[in-house]
Amino acid sequence: MRYTPRDISPILLKAARSFPAVVLTGPRRAGKTMLLRKLFPAASYTLMEDPDVIARVRADPHGFLDGLRLPAALDEVQNVPEIFSYVRSRIDRNPRRTGQWLLTGSQDAPLMQGVTESMAGRAAMLQLYPLSTTETPKVDLFLGGYPEAVARPSIASLWFSSYVQTYLERDVRAVTNVRDLATYRRFMAMLATRHGQLLNRTDLAAPLGVSVPTINQWLNVLETTQQILLVPPFHGHLGKRLVKSPKVYFMDSGLACHLLGIATRAELARSPFLGALFEGFVASEVVKRQVNKGMRRELYHYRDEYGLEVDFIVPGKGGSLSLLECKATRTPLPSMASPLVRVRDLLSEKQDIKHPMDLALVYRPALHKPPVSLGRWAKAMDLPTWLSKAK
Repeated sequence: MRYTPRDISPILLKAARSFPAVVLTGPRRAGKTMLLRKLFPAASYTLMEDPDVIARVRADPHGFLDGLRLPAALDEVQNVPEIFSYVRSRIDRNPRRTGQWLLTGSQDAPLMQGVTESMAGRAAMLQLYPLSTTETPKVDLFLGGYPEAVARPSIASLWFSSYVQTYLERDVRAVTNVRDLATYRRFMAMLATRHGQLLNRTDLAAPLGVSVPTINQWLNVLETTQQILLVPPFHGHLGKRLVKSPKVYFMDSGLACHLLGIATRAELARSPFLGALFEGFVASEVVKRQVNKGMRRELYHYRDEYGLEVDFIVPGKGGSLSLLECKATRTPLPSMASPLVRVRDLLSEKQDIKHPMDLALVYRPALHKPPVSLGRWAKAMDLPTWLSKAK
């Protein structure tokens, strides 16, 4: 598979020059290993999922590490989290020697805990998501961004089927003891039908015949393995009028289409989920841009008890805010920008929100077109244009 340059590369190289270790997390098959092999060709590589390797590490961790050639890349290191303390001791012997340990994993929370407990100040933490539209134009709403699905669209459906099975067998069992994988798979499919909606745990639990605590546990699994994105509400000191629930999205639109049974682009065009899928696609691209630039992940939604809502609020530099409304239409109309203007006016009235606000209606044009004015405050533009202009 041909390598696609990744936007995070400059940040990753800078981190390797500045820290003894770099921990790169991200969903399974997002391209972590290929990226490290491209940027660090002299590094040795070890996959920490091989049962023999795991047994060697646990039986003789010092002997295992002595046998590595530095710099060393350890893939899927969440399978042996005890290795962190041994790596730390080696880093402490020569703390000025940077870029010697390149660690990857598919489970963000366990890795973060290991780094916090064992390698604080010694490791840079970065995330790699699937490919974005700024990295290749092949990424789109139907295929999503997983490199293998993008590279071979003709077998994307088969790839996603295999991916879900692998994900269930490896990551889900590793994170928690899910006894009924068939019900868990139904849960994933049901959650896909709530894509872009406010998260309602009771609504998910009842049809599956499980408890709300179980739903909380399963959501945590999806979030830990970076399969879903929970977008919290924007508060901004606006009182009790705002809805407090997060909105839920699958991080990859291709996987969401697969879980919804959308098999072709024609089916996607006719699907009642088209609007929600496009909204989630925009959310994913915004987060990828933030993470790939080394920024903090910040994305919120706005909805009050009177039904006024804006899909996303994105904080920018200097306290600025970008208000985004996402429409799967190819014909943006001034009326579509009305919620943006109303929320802008509402935020402007508050004493603590006087920063610049950009209003954008993100839509799907048939061909690339320059931003279209929708009145005094808002513009309509395609997603790549907005990403290129974002502060």
